Amino acid sequence: MTVLDRPHPRTRWSRAAAALGAGALAAAMTLGVGTASADTVDPTPIPVGAEPAGVAITPDGTRAYVTNWGAGAVSVINTSDNIVTATVPVGSLPQGVAITPNGLRAYVTNRGNNTVSVINTSDNTVDPTPITVGSEPIGVAITPDGLRAYVSNANGNTVSVINTTDNTVTTTPIPVAANPWAVAISPNGAHAYVTHRNSNTVSVINTTDNTVNPTPITVGQGPTSIAFTPDGLRAYVVNLESNSVSVINTSDNTVTGAPIPVGQRPYQVAITPDGQRAYVSNRTDSTVSVINTTDNTVTTTINLPAGGNPFGVAITPDGLRAYVTNNANATVSVITIEIAPTLTGAPPAGVVGQPYSYAFTVTGQPTPTVTAVGTLPAGLTLTEAGILSGTPTEDGTFPVTFTASNGIGTPATLDVTLTITAAPEPPSTGSLGSLGNFGS
Repeated sequence: MTVLDRPHPRTRWSRAAAALGAGALAAAMTLGVGTASADTVDPTPIPVGAEPAGVAITPDGTRAYVTNWGAGAVSVINTSDNIVTATVPVGSLPQGVAITPNGLRAYVTNRGNNTVSVINTSDNTVDPTPITVGSEPIGVAITPDGLRAYVSNANGNTVSVINTTDNTVTTTPIPVAANPWAVAISPNGAHAYVTHRNSNTVSVINTTDNTVNPTPITVGQGPTSIAFTPDGLRAYVVNLESNSVSVINTSDNTVTGAPIPVGQRPYQVAITPDGQRAYVSNRTDSTVSVINTTDNTVTTTINLPAGGNPFGVAITPDGLRAYVTNNANATVSVITIEIAPTLTGAPPAGVVGQPYSYAFTVTGQPTPTVTAVGTLPAGLTLTEAGILSGTPTEDGTFPVTFTASNGIGTPATLDVTLTITAAPEPPSTGSLGSLGNFGS
């Protein structure tokens, strides 16, 4: 018998539960991009229901759905002001939650009564008849086309497949290894990856015929969560018992490199939409580890409320915020993701005496400030937002270095040689010649 981890210290889970274009100004362009050095946590966590566990964010980023294990309900957070706008009763011990790609429905696993509740997000009503699945459903993931939901049944050693068109279970449950925990669908929809908490492996299901690859992938101890990079080339697996994250190369389903050390008893992972960072909740030390996916090193450790026991984590579609459930104190923390600046652009040539305007492309959080070093053509000015405008009054070439900075990472620089041409000569009207004699 294995006593598995629980969402809250007071709750014991059951047995198996646990180029520059034409006319461009350019001689040279260089782009400098740094990595985020820190993220900030909103000082006031959002109160939700008892023992919050899972969290999912709608595709438009306007709402976060939080399962409250201890309350048998789902809290709906308006992400514009981080206020709970609805509390939706569901089944017993709700844990996992996933939202369809069109944002119209949320699927919630009810571990306590072996069902899945379906919430209609337009009005936050629940379908009257929950979907019966296997024993102790925990994880749920929806295919990119929105047509199927895959549910891991921890105590049934199976995965149920729901047809989301009519919310019926489509086939007999798929047998997998013992204690299936989390499930994630590859971005192309071809495979479902399932972590097995007790056997330290990951199963791969081919979604075309729901067959299971014969050789599971061995990862770290107690894998509880899995997430794909947006390109689908890697899957990050959280190993709760070995305080690490394993990285799977999905082209051949092998683990690449050594496990990445993170905090104590990590539980869930979410990856930013740009694929550059993975956020991992660490339950025992109430932190979130931020992994740079370029080199798979932890670049930041974010402190959350002491003793909060962070559980679920989800990132908004714009990649600017992470929502983390604090299981022990019935709150959700909001992390503002700080992003180093980028600066790109290839301004066209200007003409003396003609109005000119060009906006550089600037990204980053907080919003970067753009400055220039060098002599701008007379008549042109640069705003902090990176807009170069005015009416040039002199021709020539003007080497300028533009810089975008926001205090995060390395400022981004762009070297450009601006070219202003002289105004064209007015067209010649020719000579009228002699008018001749008009009589005496």
